[in-house]
This record gives sequence, structure tokens and C-alpha cells, in this order.
Amino acid sequence: MFVLHLTVCLIISSIMAIVVMLIRKIFKNQLSSKWKYNLWFLLLIALLLPYIPSQLLNFWDKFTWYENQNGKPLPSFTTTENPGLWENGNWMHDFSISVNRLDLTFLNNTLSIIWITGVLVMIALSLHAWIKLRQIKKSISFLKNNELIALFDECKLGLNVARPLILGESPLIKSPLTFGIFKTYIILPRHAEEWLSMDKIKCIFLHELHHYKYKDIATNYLIVLFQILYWFNPLIWMAFREMRLDREIACDSAVLNILDQNQHATYGNTIIMFAEKSYFQKQFAMANQLASSKKQLKKRIECIATFTFETKILQLKSILIFILLAGIVLSQIPIVSAKSYGDDRINFDNEQTVYEDLSAFFNGYEGSFVLYDLQEKQYNIYNKDKSTLRVSPNSTYKLYSALFALESEVITRIDNSVKWNGKSYPYQSWNQSQDLFTALENSVTWYFQHLDKKVQKKNIKSYLDKIKYGNQNLSGGTEDYWLESSLKISPIEQVQILKDFYTNQFGFDGKNIQLIKDGIKLETTDNGTLYGKTGTGTVNRKNVNGWFIGYVETKNNTFFFATNIESDHHASGGMAAEITKSILQDKGIN
Repeated sequence: MFVLHLTVCLIISSIMAIVVMLIRKIFKNQLSSKWKYNLWFLLLIALLLPYIPSQLLNFWDKFTWYENQNGKPLPSFTTTENPGLWENGNWMHDFSISVNRLDLTFLNNTLSIIWITGVLVMIALSLHAWIKLRQIKKSISFLKNNELIALFDECKLGLNVARPLILGESPLIKSPLTFGIFKTYIILPRHAEEWLSMDKIKCIFLHELHHYKYKDIATNYLIVLFQILYWFNPLIWMAFREMRLDREIACDSAVLNILDQNQHATYGNTIIMFAEKSYFQKQFAMANQLASSKKQLKKRIECIATFTFETKILQLKSILIFILLAGIVLSQIPIVSAKSYGDDRINFDNEQTVYEDLSAFFNGYEGSFVLYDLQEKQYNIYNKDKSTLRVSPNSTYKLYSALFALESEVITRIDNSVKWNGKSYPYQSWNQSQDLFTALENSVTWYFQHLDKKVQKKNIKSYLDKIKYGNQNLSGGTEDYWLESSLKISPIEQVQILKDFYTNQFGFDGKNIQLIKDGIKLETTDNGTLYGKTGTGTVNRKNVNGWFIGYVETKNNTFFFATNIESDHHASGGMAAEITKSILQDKGIN
């Protein structure tokens, strides 16, 4: 969702901008001018992270492949709108109730339009600056003063700059500037040699050549790009203003390092001469300019006046501080790699996993299928990205709601009936007293809400922690936490927990486990017995989430599965079950 992505961008960019500015202030006496400027590149990296696809951040995702296990062509399969499956089996009814949730669609669309509008405005302003730069380029005439050309070559040699650069002058500028990534121009105001001494022109050449040498021209374009993307964050504007000042101070220091001490005053006076003579707005400058605003000029002159040569200890301190901040930036990667889902993403790394292309079964749906072979201890997965995404379990959670109630002795194997409260529900089968078997068969939500209330929230949390069920989040409230609310689980986790439930790795009462197994038994064929539970997520009367989880017992093996589908309005547990049935039949499992 765009709202979430924009929020992540705002948070990440704001935190990193504040962190960089604080570190600059706290360690100002332990940072050299060069490393103080270099800190800002870590901000640029942090700004890039939210726009890097999560699969690139998690590079192990590249080492996956898709394989049709049976080695035969994938069948053409289209789901139907008829939820009645396996008419000869004891099929479980797929009932759900609609929950009302805040619809962020309008806000999402509105913010998208606002952000795009801002981006377009910023692009227009950047294009305006680029057009002005083109005008300067057209007005350039090559310098013919041999003395200036010789001085320029001398400065290049002193800085080990071997690449040919274009030295020219233009009547459109009042301050020297440098621009061009592939073909670099260093431009002086027209007839600068008539009103500038050779010492001052040398200072200008050294300053502009240092900008070229340190790739500041390319950095300008990066800054403009991020200003376009993050135009909505005032902290980024403040940060880039400080970054430009630090860049000029770092460039000044680099020049002072190679000038004789008696030339430092000349360098400072040269900069003062070009105060407030910028041809470009600094916010959209794609060129490096010697000119500065009066406020920035004051800080630059103060740094020049107090300039001292950097010691090795200062350089070492600077590097350590840079490494510290780099660690903070790297710590953002796990957060950003799952940016679209918050905590709703799991890490899954199992060597015995085959990734299959089963898209033909999911016609019209975004979804995932996970199968686990108990004997071979192998996973077969369709759609790795979706298989690790946590979504609401909806009615599939009722298995565990029942288990917790049995373990807490809220109900027992003998006495598990709950009297109907008299409230009218949309399904006739709900409007009567229920026992565990009828409640599971008809997916009676009020029955399991009643159990949860009796078990109590703190005990439910303890059980969820014990079995490591999804994100174990009960903040949505005792009645609704598993209904398109706070509790979420991925298809892979569904299979893993179902396997542990089946083999009773949790150490629960085996008779309670068996009772629930009996309650979700659906059908028996010549190939085996199918057990399962559907779940449908209905939000604002739209079916957005469909589940079918379960397992198939054959003579010699057991296969656990979880299918999840999503759509804007017509995903359901019944549809997930149809898809699952077709996949299992294709694999010869059921």
C-alpha cells in the first residue's frame, strides 16, 4: 500500500537525517571536514533503501527455481463460483462474518496523487535548472589566454587530474562553476583575468578541480533525485542544505592543504568576492558553484580563518565515527526489506525445498500453496514471496482456539456444548446451540469467541507463544484478533504448526489433539483421508482473504498443506479449497 510505503520513507529519511545532524554536532571536534561531509553519503544510502525491492535486499531469494515436480505440463485450471465440493464427502461449510475496518483506499489514492503532483513539480523545477545550464553551455567560448591555460594545466598536474576538461568562459555567469559528468566544463565569468589576479584564479581552479576530483558533480544529480522523491520531508531539505555547506567546507580544506599558508587569506578573499553571485538556486543546482549565500559564506570564512592541518588521530576518530553511522544505516536493512508488511514477513531458509510454478491453478487470484511431505521432509512451494507473508488466519485459527479451550478445561471431550445466546446470525446453522463438532463443521464464529473469552487473553497469549503461532499479536481484542485483525500467520507457518500439531510436538493431551483431528475430517478416498479447515476474511462485506489448511493421510505418508488466496472482493475459503483439491489431485495425493 502506498500509504505504508510513504510512511516508511518518511520515518527512515527523518531518522537518518536527524542522526547524521546529531552526530555532526556531537562529534564536531572529532570529525575532519572531509569525513564530516562523507557522513552524508550514508544518508543517501538510507534514502535509497526504501526504493530497493525487498528481494534484492534479501539476496538469497535469487537462489530459487521453479520446477514442476511431476515433470509434466501444468494443467489449465479455472476456479468456479460453486463452493460445493466433493459432494460425497463430509464437507465443511465455509461461513464467515464481515468485519468493519477503516478503508484507506481513498487516503491511499489521495496521497498517491499528492506525491506524484509534488514529484512532477520538482521535476519541472529541475528541468528549468537544466535548461539554464544548457543556455550557459551554448554561451561558452574557449579560453585563449595562454597564461591561464598553463596555470590550469599546472593545477591539474598538481592534483593528478589526467582527463581532458573543457576550460571556458561565459557572459551569463558571475561566479565560476563546474558541470557535466561525461564531458566536464569548468567555466569562468567573461574576462575574469581582467579583474582577478593570477593567485585568485589559481584558487578558483584548485577549488573547481577538487569538486571534479571528488565526483561532486555526480553527487549533485543524486541530491536532486532524492529531493524529487522526498520533496514532502522538510528534514531532507534541511539535511541537503547542510550537506552542500559541508561539501564546500571540505573542498575549501582540501585547497588550503595544498596552498602555502600565506595564500590562505587570498583564497578566503576570492570566495568573498563571489558572495551572492550564484546563477542557480542551490536547491536545484546541477553544477558546483564557488558562490555561497551570506550565511554559508560566514561559516566557510570562519573555517578558513581557523584552518589547521589534520592529524592522523583526527582522521582515525573520523573513520570510527563513520563506521558507527554506517552500522546504523545497515541496521535499517532488515526493517526496510520487509517494509511493505511491517512484522508480517518471516524468514524461511530450508534446503529441502522445491519451488514450483502452479500459477495455472490460481487463475484470477494472488496466492500461495505450501506442501510438506512428512516422510521426505521436503517442502513444495508456489510463490515464495506470498508463502512468507503473514495474513489473518480467520477461521483456520478455530482449530487452535478449540485446542486451547480443551487444554484449559473450558470445555472437555465429553462436555463441549455451548448454549446459543439467542442473537440472530446470518447463517441458520449458527442460530442454535453448538458442540465442538458442529461448530467446526459450520465454522460458528460466536462459539469460538465464547471459548476465547473463557480461556482469557493472558492464557491465549501463553499458548500462542508456546506453539509460536504467527506474530502472536492479540492487540486486536479478544473477540476479533483472528478476524482480519492483529493476529497474522504465513502459509509456511500454517504448515509447520499443523505438522507439529499432528505429531503433538507441543506436548498437549493426545486425546484433545485426536478430538480436533476427528472434527476436521472431511473425506476418505482410496488414496487417503483428507482433513482440513477453511477460512474466509471478509472486510466491509468484501471477501479479501481465503484459506484452506489441512493434511492428507495416505497408507505410507502424510502431506500437510496450506493454500492462501487474496483478491479485492471474491477470495474465499471455498475457492482456496477448490484450488487445493486440484493441485493435490494433479500430484496424485488425493
